[in-house]
Amino acid sequence: MRAPPPPQSPSPSASHAAMACVVTSEVAAVLAIMRRNVRWAAGGDDDPLDHPLVAGLKSLRRAAAAWGTRRWRDVEPLLYLGPFLDVVRSDEAGAPATGAALSSLHKMLSLDLVGPDAPNAVEAMSAVVEAVAGCRFEVTDAASEEAVLARALQVLLACVRGRAAPALSNRHVCDIVNTCFRVVQQAGAKGELLQRVSRQTMQEVVRCVFARLPDIDPTAVADHKIAGSKNEASSASEMGNGSDSVCLSSSQDEVGCEFGVVQDKAMMELFGVPCMVEILQFLCSLLNIAEDSQVDPNMNPIDFDEDIPLFALGLINSAIELSASSIQRHPKLLAFVQDELFCNLMQFGLSDSPLILSTVCSVIFTLFYHLRRELKLQIEAFFACVILRLTQSRYGASYQQQEVALETLVDFCQQKDFMVEMYTNMDCDLQCSNVLEDLVNVLSKSAFPEESTLSTLNLLALDGLLAVIQAIAERIGNLPQHCQQPVQELSEYFSFWQLKCENIDDPDQWVRFVNQQKSIKRKLMVGVEHFNSDKRKGFEYLQAAHLLPEKLDPQSVALFFRYSPGLDKNLLGDYLGNHDEFSIQVLHEFSRTFDFKELNLDAALRLFLETFRLPGESQKIQRILEAFSDRYYEESPDLFVNRDAALVLSYSVILLNTDQHNVRVKNKMSEEDFIRNNRRINGGNDLPRGFLSELYYSICRNEIKTIPEQGVGCSEMSFSRWADLMFKSKRASAYIACHSYPFLDHDMFLIMARPTVAAISVIFDNVEQEEILTRCIDGFLSVAKLAAFYHLNDVLNDLVVALGKFTILSIAFDDPATAFGEDAKARMATEALFTIAATHGDHINRGWRTIVDCILRFHKIGLLPSCLTNGTAGDQESFSASLPSKVSSSSPAAPQVEPIRIPKKTYGLMGRFTQLLYLDAEEQRFQPTEEQLAAQRNASETIKKCQIGTIFTESKFLQADSLLNLARALIQAAGRPQKITSSIDVESNAVICLELIVAVTLNNRDRIVLLWRDVYEHITHIVQSTVMPCNLVEKAVFGLLDICQRLLPYKENLVDDLLRSLQLILKLDARVADAYCESITQKVACLVKDNATHIKSQMGWQTIISLLCVTAHHPDASDAGFEALVYIMFEGAHLSPANFVLSVEASRQFAQSRLGSAERSIHALNLMAESVNCLARWSHEVKEAGGEAERMLEGITEMWLRLAQALRKVCTDQREQVRDHALVLLHRCLVVDGISVPSSAWLMSFDIVFQLLDELLEIAQNFSPRDYRSMEASLLHAVTLLSKLSLQSLNDLSAHSGFSKLWVEVLDMVEKLMKVKVRGSSRTEKLQEAATELLKNILLAMKASGILSRTRAGGESSLWEATWLQVNKIAPSLQSVVFPGYDDAVQGSQSKLDIPAVSEGRLVPV
Repeated sequence: MRAPPPPQSPSPSASHAAMACVVTSEVAAVLAIMRRNVRWAAGGDDDPLDHPLVAGLKSLRRAAAAWGTRRWRDVEPLLYLGPFLDVVRSDEAGAPATGAALSSLHKMLSLDLVGPDAPNAVEAMSAVVEAVAGCRFEVTDAASEEAVLARALQVLLACVRGRAAPALSNRHVCDIVNTCFRVVQQAGAKGELLQRVSRQTMQEVVRCVFARLPDIDPTAVADHKIAGSKNEASSASEMGNGSDSVCLSSSQDEVGCEFGVVQDKAMMELFGVPCMVEILQFLCSLLNIAEDSQVDPNMNPIDFDEDIPLFALGLINSAIELSASSIQRHPKLLAFVQDELFCNLMQFGLSDSPLILSTVCSVIFTLFYHLRRELKLQIEAFFACVILRLTQSRYGASYQQQEVALETLVDFCQQKDFMVEMYTNMDCDLQCSNVLEDLVNVLSKSAFPEESTLSTLNLLALDGLLAVIQAIAERIGNLPQHCQQPVQELSEYFSFWQLKCENIDDPDQWVRFVNQQKSIKRKLMVGVEHFNSDKRKGFEYLQAAHLLPEKLDPQSVALFFRYSPGLDKNLLGDYLGNHDEFSIQVLHEFSRTFDFKELNLDAALRLFLETFRLPGESQKIQRILEAFSDRYYEESPDLFVNRDAALVLSYSVILLNTDQHNVRVKNKMSEEDFIRNNRRINGGNDLPRGFLSELYYSICRNEIKTIPEQGVGCSEMSFSRWADLMFKSKRASAYIACHSYPFLDHDMFLIMARPTVAAISVIFDNVEQEEILTRCIDGFLSVAKLAAFYHLNDVLNDLVVALGKFTILSIAFDDPATAFGEDAKARMATEALFTIAATHGDHINRGWRTIVDCILRFHKIGLLPSCLTNGTAGDQESFSASLPSKVSSSSPAAPQVEPIRIPKKTYGLMGRFTQLLYLDAEEQRFQPTEEQLAAQRNASETIKKCQIGTIFTESKFLQADSLLNLARALIQAAGRPQKITSSIDVESNAVICLELIVAVTLNNRDRIVLLWRDVYEHITHIVQSTVMPCNLVEKAVFGLLDICQRLLPYKENLVDDLLRSLQLILKLDARVADAYCESITQKVACLVKDNATHIKSQMGWQTIISLLCVTAHHPDASDAGFEALVYIMFEGAHLSPANFVLSVEASRQFAQSRLGSAERSIHALNLMAESVNCLARWSHEVKEAGGEAERMLEGITEMWLRLAQALRKVCTDQREQVRDHALVLLHRCLVVDGISVPSSAWLMSFDIVFQLLDELLEIAQNFSPRDYRSMEASLLHAVTLLSKLSLQSLNDLSAHSGFSKLWVEVLDMVEKLMKVKVRGSSRTEKLQEAATELLKNILLAMKASGILSRTRAGGESSLWEATWLQVNKIAPSLQSVVFPGYDDAVQGSQSKLDIPAVSEGRLVPV
């Protein structure tokens, strides 16, 4: 289908023809109504007796037909409106005719027959308004009267709504509003329909009037005096009676009266600002009608419910809603709104009616939204004197008042920039109160229920706090970097009280300005506290802070007294009344800070005395009143001829105030007495009687408080205080708009964080509705987000602690797992808690304890997943195997939910054995219900959502302080183990905490230095306090080994500390060590295999090898220990100077151990023997490297000797195979090539061999052959060893000073061998032959090298003599064999020493 064509606009000729038709039809309609009355039905159309009203209408009908389309545009509107207006004005026309005429006028105006460009449109619109306002008609019945009044309202509304409205003058607009209000008053005694229509019509009229304000050019408004100004305003109770004023006829029972319109040039101008000011003035005057005024009982109840003040407020609200955005463009209108309108709203804001209060708040909310830049101090006063009073029951506010006030406050809080602008413009202004702090405090307090149940007030307060917090959270990230500026401290005093920001649109400037002002304000508050306790200390502090000059001057002190809130008013009054010159100067400067212009004497005196308490001494009162009078006379010189007159009258007012309001004065002063007392005080003349009478009654009605309230805020707004506020507003700093930038959010959040957390907590604790709980959780998360963003860790930790109270920790039922699943609040709190921990863990410190307690509680009731820390690291398989397994079967990974059972905790061998015995006998728990299963599923899902394990797996991303506090929280929760048996739950907690500590440590290998001390101390306490095997000590030992194994490759600087920690294992109680020795050895073996290259220090190797040595004597662990030792020593792969001696010693212990086979002992001996190759290699490397070769060679020699010593110890082993193999390997070790052995070391090696021979001889002679078999063969091996050693070292030792002694010892040893009697063996010839051969070979070698010679150089013939002296004892025949021809010498020696000859032995070659 084709769309229909758009409608065509009528041509001008057609519209003009239609206008003629409208006029003709309306004339006919009015005539028809009039003809019903016999008065108007005299004759035909041409009857000369027609009434002028009828004749006019008929004439109009003929003229309308004659006006062609060309002439209609030039027709003056009065020509076709006039006949209808005549009917409306006529007293003779009845209600039906008047109503018909009004309907015709309404139709023509609604159809815009009258345009603003029509000829003489101004006169036409004026005539319409005047005619309707002066409407007169005969009332025949109530219904007709109401219909006429309703139509009159329609015409007036059409006047201001139509296109011709700009042709109205200001006076006629006021007439329209006045007439509408008259109808509203008259409707109070009529039908409900008229009441509603009249109110609605007046509402529309006001809306139409003020809707035109945006279109009015402010430059076109003449600067004339505006009717309704402050001094000339008329009110609803004072009707102007000027000759030009107009009014609507009314009865005498009206509630109010019209407002007058002063006929001046401004009001005669066309529709503009003056009429709007006049209308607002009139509406404000309606507020003075008492809320509880008595009404006629015959009036409809609607008039009682919606009284005149409420109706006026509704009109004001409508006007402000439409015009507020344009008011600031019109200074006169803005001045009225700032002063009189806001003052009336403030005074009416404490109304007992919730409806009135709500409307007042709505008006002020609209003003704030559009005009807050122009209403800075007024807004502060509204919150201080209205909202803060009504939100607190201690000021007498009813519940309904509190509810409305809180609703208003919440509306304000939901404006994103409200609180930040309050803080910027009020809290950071020296002359304003701390509005943000006060509002936050009242919201927080209002959130606390007075009883156990929550009320609407509590929830409203929560909404307000959450709105502010969420607004701050949304602004995160909007801060430009250049606005982060430090606060500049004052370096010297300057007059900062009237300081203003140069450019409030430049964030750099106003942020700096606001921060400086707030810094000054904080210091001022401290100075005020000091002053209240001690004036001298207060001044000293303020001078030190450069808030007062170093040399006090009266003006600076006066400004401090005037504008610093919180001063003790008693102290201030005493100071101002002092008689010293400086105090008097301060007093006069103080009085000059007041503006008394346009204030009556009593109002000025009230304002002055509100700032301090008037002292009781007459002299002080005299000085204070003198200063006041001087200032008042300066501000208002027209009333008094001199200052003395003002002073006398001020004294008289004080006396009158005391007389009227002191209960002890019985005979009160009358008006005549007061006037008589003040005769001729004005320079010999009397003051005006009316002025004194007004002053008298003002004092009688309202006492001057000579003892003002201490502190600031929440006091009622008096006229004098409002006047002072207007004076301050002219000098106040400009209102700063923050435009959603978080420049000051940090300071704001710091103020409101803790009250907000407390408020959310108390609501969360007392509510069960899921929606409210969700809002509380969102609030908690927003606070956490902000606290983390601004690094306010204390706030975040307080939040964590508060939130933890609602988690699983709050459940104390017999079946906590099921109860947790059924408790939505606990589950929501738990999820929020672990969300905060996972998201903002960097900023948590003491709060970790709460989180750990939750985890332990979940573990206790069997909800903690077994995979809690399985993913702590990629290669932590060994540790994962030992993670907590005592959890419920309702793991998040399980596809089905099984009944949750709290597992039995049994530890140790006996516990496990008992558990196995009674496993089959355990009774099956009762089967859970469907509700319990659902609760268990909820609990499992909650734990799964919490992702508890990420806290520990992601701990490597935590900040250092948070990480350390997490570890300490786990340690603290684990507790200090006691040597006595602890409860099962305590041990269970300690075990899970220990596992998590180890997991955290392993995940933070790069920061092990941070954690190590606390972790090591905790494990130490466990090890030292445990005397029996248990799960805890097992986890501690193997956790320590895991830490070392995992971290050694990455922390070279901590290798020694880590390995030193393993010494704890050596300190284990014997029973504990025995129980876990095999497993410990396996872990140590793995550690060695994985980290041998990283162990460098001797201390580290000493710890490792000490652990291996322990296993040498343990039947289960020795094989694993020996395997680790083989890994170290095989082919010297991991031998180093640091572990050589330790490894050799360990190998010796394994070689001597009888737990293993002889083959293992031989293997151990081979490892020892092979290690000598490392010594040779190191010796070679040292020689090539040079440098400190000598010192290093000494170390190698020492290791060589320690190796020989170790082998010597095995050479006495009971097992023949091991003993003989050890002797062979010792032989190889001592005669090895490649090691540079100094002579001193050779001497020490002989000591080793001598010791070995002595031990072998001892065994051979004293021990049973069954214990030590083939000892003679072992002795033969030892003799061969001595022979080889002697021959190899002969040349090196011959020049040594101790050679002679060594040689004598060798001879002594040979002598012992010759004389030994081996037990169990009857023949020792082989041993003796070997000893003789040993001696012969040495003597031949000494002879060949020239060592043994009778004539040896150096005069050492004593060696020759001593040798043969000893040899002859052993084998006298050796002399002839070695030195043939020297028998005489021998004989001589024998005779000389008187030694008997020894029979010659046989020489049997070996």
